[in-house]
Parts: sequence; structure tokens; C-alpha cells
Amino acid sequence: MEQEQESKTSLSDLIKGLQDATDDFLNGAEDFIEPIRNFNEDILEFFQVYPLGENLGDWVTGIVDWLVVQANWLFMLIRWPIDLVLSLSEMFLLAIPWPVVVIAFFVIGFLRSGWVVGAIGSGGLIIVGFLGFWDETMTTLSMIVTALVFCVVVGVPLGIMAARSDRFEGFLRPVLDAMQTIHPFVYLIPIVMFFSIGKVPGTIATIFFALPPMIRLTNLGIRQVPHDVVEAGRAFGSNDTQLLFDVQIPLALPTIMAGLNQTIMLALSMVVIVALIAGGGLGQVIYGAVSSMQVGRAVTSGIAVLVLAIVLDRVSQVKGKQIPT
Repeated sequence: MEQEQESKTSLSDLIKGLQDATDDFLNGAEDFIEPIRNFNEDILEFFQVYPLGENLGDWVTGIVDWLVVQANWLFMLIRWPIDLVLSLSEMFLLAIPWPVVVIAFFVIGFLRSGWVVGAIGSGGLIIVGFLGFWDETMTTLSMIVTALVFCVVVGVPLGIMAARSDRFEGFLRPVLDAMQTIHPFVYLIPIVMFFSIGKVPGTIATIFFALPPMIRLTNLGIRQVPHDVVEAGRAFGSNDTQLLFDVQIPLALPTIMAGLNQTIMLALSMVVIVALIAGGGLGQVIYGAVSSMQVGRAVTSGIAVLVLAIVLDRVSQVKGKQIPT
């Protein structure tokens, strides 16, 4: 017992000695760097000649204020269908008994990839139920479903247009690059300004965040369809619409479904972040637990998000026919 105490004491002394040596080293480095820092502060005054950041910020603020007043009807129009789909999906998922949801996920997983995926889907939801977050999970799932519906409705046609027009793809590419580069928190600023806070604005932010993969992979899948297959369809008298729905989309389906999978994963990550604007669901539970330092609740709700992510990832991975080469 005394030997253990002596070992702990000596280890504490060693750590304290290392900390003191580190502090001395950093103090010496601070003295060395101080003249360089002063010189850098002097030459940084060059950027004060024209305060671009301040002027640009005022300009953006003016535009946002004008849009909030003058284009309120447009934001209400955008909000209405999303609110409708979200309300219906949340009402439906919270109303049906949990065994029905579990069986539905098993059937979907079984039909997509076999009984193992079906078991993962149903078993994961049962675990979430035992964790005590069934209602919150259904709310999160309704937000994901709503975002997925609008990402497909908007993303697939844009992807098809990009596949058919190099000029349109060239215009769309930097826009998608910017959408995927911007930090998720940045999406929340205009969303709050234009749509206020709550589940619907959170879902709108999720749609914008999760949309790019759907567009990119739809475009990629259609472009990867071999040219000779398309020419063979034309030789048999198919018009552009028949080629699209009977040849290009079926062959591009595995790539499109990969985009769908990525969209679902991004939507799940975003619906947790939108808890900062009262988005609801599991994200709200995590945010509340972290804010109040409830470590156990934060961990269990985080596990629920992890399990839901695994379920959605496995269920949404579809085995499709590969494009011939």
C-alpha cells in the first residue's frame, strides 16, 4: 500500500516537473517571438486602408433586411410544402405502433439487401426504443424523410439537366462546391433570418445541406451510361424521354442510390445540428443534455443517433445492376 502511494507521488512529481519545464520553454519562445509579432501588427495596418469586411458585412445586412420585408411571401411559399410534408410524416410516424415500424424496416432491409440488413434495421430500432428515445427518433426520422423527399424532387431533375448540358453543369459545379464547403452552422444564419426557428426551418437547412450529393451523383450516373448503349436505344426508335426512363436511369440507378444514401447521412448529421435553432428530435435531446451537463443522457442520446445512422445507412444501400462496360 505504501509502495503504491510512493509510486503515485513520484509520478505526480514527474508530471509536475514536465509541466514546469514546458512552461519555461513556452515563456522563452514567447520572448523570442514578441518582436516578430510587433512587426507583424505594424504591417497589418495595410489592410485597414479599405475595410472590405466591414463594408461587405453592411451590404449583406442591407440585402437580408430588404428580403425579410419585401420577399416574405416567397419564404412563406417555400415553407408551406415543407411544413405540410413534415407535419404529415411526423404525425404518421408518432401515431403508428412501434412494432409496425420495426417490421416495416425489417421488410425494407430484407427486400433491399437480405435478412441480415433487415435484422439490423429492426434490431436497431428496438435498441433505440429501449434507450427511451422512440418519440424523439420518430421526429428525427420525419425530418430526414421530409428532407429526402425534397432533395430527390429537386436534386434528380437538376442532375439530369446537368448530365444533358455541359454549360449547365459548369454553372452548377461551383454552386455545389460552395454548398458542400460552407460550414453547417453558416446555413443556420440565413435560415433563422428568413424562416425563424423550429422544426420546419431546421428541415429547410437540412435540405440545403444534404442536396449536393443527390445532384452530383445523378449527373455522374447518367454520364457514365455508355454511349453505345444510348445509340442502340436511338437505333430502335427511342426518343429522349424513352431513353431517359428506359435506358439511362435504370443503368444509372446504383450511382443515384449512392447519392440517396449520402443524402440520408448528411440529413441525419444536420438534423442534430439544427437543434441549435430548436429543431427538435434527438438533436434537441443531445443539445439539452450537453447544456445542462447531463453526461449520461448525452451519451445515451448520442448512441441513439449512432444506431439510427447505422440503420439508415444499411437500409438505404441498394444492390443495383452495374453499368456495363
